[in-house]
Amino acid sequence: MAGRKALILAGTGMLARVAQVLTHEGWHVVLPSRRYHPLDCEVRPGAAARRSMRPPGHRPYHPATLRPWGGGKAIWVEAHWDRPRELAAKAELALRGPADLLVAWIHEQYRRSVMGAVEPLLAEDAPVVEVRGGLSGTGTVEPPDPLLPLHPTQVVQLGTVSAYDAHRSLAQDEIAEGVLDAVRRALNGHASSTHQVGQLRPLVR
Repeated sequence: MAGRKALILAGTGMLARVAQVLTHEGWHVVLPSRRYHPLDCEVRPGAAARRSMRPPGHRPYHPATLRPWGGGKAIWVEAHWDRPRELAAKAELALRGPADLLVAWIHEQYRRSVMGAVEPLLAEDAPVVEVRGGLSGTGTVEPPDPLLPLHPTQVVQLGTVSAYDAHRSLAQDEIAEGVLDAVRRALNGHASSTHQVGQLRPLVR
């Protein structure tokens, strides 16, 4: 996967684990969001100097070529869902080429406009992983509605409680693992499909 590009659209830090895994595997990951969220895989200021402090004879990395983990990197750009064209323009500059994967967890109010704005940034065969909220106003699961039909889409349908404990809210770790599973399916060339993460809380009547 080294050298490939991914665009992750989500609220600040909501899919940080997914970004970390992809970066670790050598991906160039772009993360537009309203606020900056540090990732464990990032090279922080001063890291180059610290890494260069080695025994005599050690050749330090040049800062321009320094990469975290497995050679990938994560780039955050400030962006707002209600400015989709501006978001897409900033993401395009940071990607420096077509994205090979799109992972999106966007509020329903902005979903169509943002997804439409970034579609031209995707490579022709790029798969999409779309995370959707669990319940409609009637307490039923909404049918999946992938917005980019030209791209195979793995829909991650979120429940409201943990799959392991109906008395506990769906945890961030469970969501991250479910999305990563969908990313694997997408990259393995699976056809569009929907998979639920967590379970629905029974309605109280």
